[in-house]
Amino acid sequence: MYDVVSLGEALIDFTMVSADAEGYPTMAAHPGGAPANFLAALAKFGAKTALIAKVGDDSFGRLLLGTLKEAGIDTRGLLMDGEVFTTLAFVTLDSKGEREFAFARKPGADTCIREEEIDLTLIDESRAFQFGTLSLTHEPARSATVKAVEYAKASGKLISFDPNLREPLWPDLEQAKKQMLWGLEMADVVKISDDEVKFLFGLEPEAGCKYIFENFAPKLLFVTCGGDGCWYRNSKAMGHAESLKGIHIVDKTGAGDIFGGSAMYKLLQSGKAPEQLEEKELEELARFASTAAGLSATRPGGISSVPELRDVLALL
Repeated sequence: MYDVVSLGEALIDFTMVSADAEGYPTMAAHPGGAPANFLAALAKFGAKTALIAKVGDDSFGRLLLGTLKEAGIDTRGLLMDGEVFTTLAFVTLDSKGEREFAFARKPGADTCIREEEIDLTLIDESRAFQFGTLSLTHEPARSATVKAVEYAKASGKLISFDPNLREPLWPDLEQAKKQMLWGLEMADVVKISDDEVKFLFGLEPEAGCKYIFENFAPKLLFVTCGGDGCWYRNSKAMGHAESLKGIHIVDKTGAGDIFGGSAMYKLLQSGKAPEQLEEKELEELARFASTAAGLSATRPGGISSVPELRDVLALL
């Protein structure tokens, strides 16, 4: 039995290390993709996970296959396609130090997974199913994702959703909003960033947390705010957890995914339904996830930056 099965992108993040006098970056390659980062945190802490995804039958695809296996993520749902390239993401920094994303994905292998290629027995064998919106940007991956989510929901699985908005990937931002709102309607557990709350509803994090909970009725909700911590809510309590302080940020790529995976780990470990968590349990869960995410940001990459469980617990 799997604790969590996720569907979505496995890709290579090229992260800016430095830039020459003309501004051209030197980049380091790291394995990533939001669902893969999410599962890597769960697997690192001892959960059993599996990924449903498609990569190219190329050097990067084979590297990802090896990395996922090494991370303890079951890859029986990972497909390799010789007709398309593994998706690549390029992360640079603007003049304010904020991340900018560019993608080699026209198409990328992750967008090419089809409905009939999904191994539904993986979902049958799982406690929870997780997805995001990168697999909703283009067909045939969009229809495949919808099928998988609807199947998981009909099967009574706990549904986890992280919008993970990447504006350059959407031909139409109104379509992005439509798909994000659909995801909110389907989910039991939601991890959404303050920027995504602003994009969808024009609200600040605390107000957005209240609005989403009251209008979409997730059983457990997190609104993450980077260095400003996160807001959390279920039917019993709402509160705010601080982020990890006094750390040297190296690379924030994947930190939100690792927050989500860490929160899911603690939820499953509790043995409770998300709506049954008491206020103290919610606070402890949010602090654990915030600490894990903060530690991950002190190291480069996504999958490779997941901290050891003992290191997270030591800071708590």
